[in-house]
Amino acid sequence: MGQSFKRKVFYIPGYDPIHPRRYRELYRAESAAQAAISGYDIHLSAKTGPGGYGWFVDSEIDGRSTRAEFEVMLWSDLVRASMRSGILATNGAEWERQRRIIDPAFEGGRLREAYPAISAAAEAAVARLAPKAGGGPVEIEAETSFAAADVIFRTLFSIPIEDRMARQVFEEFKTYQRSQPVVNLAAFFSLPSWVPRPFSRRTRRSAEVIRRLITELTDKRAEALAAGTAPNDLATKIMTTKDPITGQLFSASEMVDQVAIFFLAGHETSASALSWALYLMATHPDYQEKVAREGAALGPQARFEDLRALRVTRDVFRETLRLYPPVPMMVIEAAQAERFRGRDVASGSQVVLSPWHLHRHMRLWDNPDGFDPERWHSENGKHCQRAAYIHFLRVRGSAPGRVLRCLRGYCCSRDCVRLINLHP
Repeated sequence: MGQSFKRKVFYIPGYDPIHPRRYRELYRAESAAQAAISGYDIHLSAKTGPGGYGWFVDSEIDGRSTRAEFEVMLWSDLVRASMRSGILATNGAEWERQRRIIDPAFEGGRLREAYPAISAAAEAAVARLAPKAGGGPVEIEAETSFAAADVIFRTLFSIPIEDRMARQVFEEFKTYQRSQPVVNLAAFFSLPSWVPRPFSRRTRRSAEVIRRLITELTDKRAEALAAGTAPNDLATKIMTTKDPITGQLFSASEMVDQVAIFFLAGHETSASALSWALYLMATHPDYQEKVAREGAALGPQARFEDLRALRVTRDVFRETLRLYPPVPMMVIEAAQAERFRGRDVASGSQVVLSPWHLHRHMRLWDNPDGFDPERWHSENGKHCQRAAYIHFLRVRGSAPGRVLRCLRGYCCSRDCVRLINLHP
């Protein structure tokens, strides 16, 4: 037997909630198939001792013994130490603590207070689009991305997207997303120098700039709070809300984490939903006209309570989220053992949900692939809304942002078609 070669492999899958054992089983199956093709022996064994989840791989290749130690470094493992707040990154008691602090900022009355900022962002989006009307094609996703970012900055920090710092954050997020197609929040947080980084230099630089800019925004808000000059927006509400049990506020670092999460979780999903809504109205001019008439009837000075009159607008946006859910697939973990469709699902099992397929299920929906906003008033539509409809990511921790994103969609859809005719 020749010399035994050893190596240690760190696998960083990025933003992926699948349990590490799933990667081991995938490796077991694929490596066995490859070994059979290549004609060598391979054996997997459990990893023991300290460290993260992993396994050992022993093989005999051309008379040489090799051993590889695999350690899976999941997104949650990488960010948990430095991202102590991020409500989408935590579970258990820590998650409960965050919800106690964040939820009051999104209660019904508070959303009413945020409405003027959302409406102003919608009007600004129309003002940017208006000069382009009658010209050549417009890349609507770029416009909705800008509008979604504008809403976030106006509601969080009372600054428009034209503000120097807000614009910098937006531009850096675009750079980050272009250089890192699969969003990996671990890039935003410092890791030990020995951890391999599957990110380009450009991606790392953008992540560092984003965190620095958000830190500057939250620091300025803390100064305004101390001076008594802070506006009454979402950032102020969250930074001044104490945990009713412990009496503690978010730390400065935790607030930076929350802002990053709000932007990453709410920006692209809102922009995607609005883009598809405008596209569907462009391809269905009858509904575009109906939404435009609703918006015109309310006028530019519409109040928060007037939104309940936007019946067609609500149905169009709801149908958009059915046909083109911003989160088309998700993986969740069973919190307890269940019996599901004749199968036992053990606690901790990974369950794949696909809103895209569920929303187009032929056995559930009438005319599943058709655009029909009126369906929501039929018996089938009412039943499916309760039993087979998952619009924005509907997991715990997402409810506040989900309501805010729908409100953004109503306002922007209403104002865009009220003043501008859309064509595919």
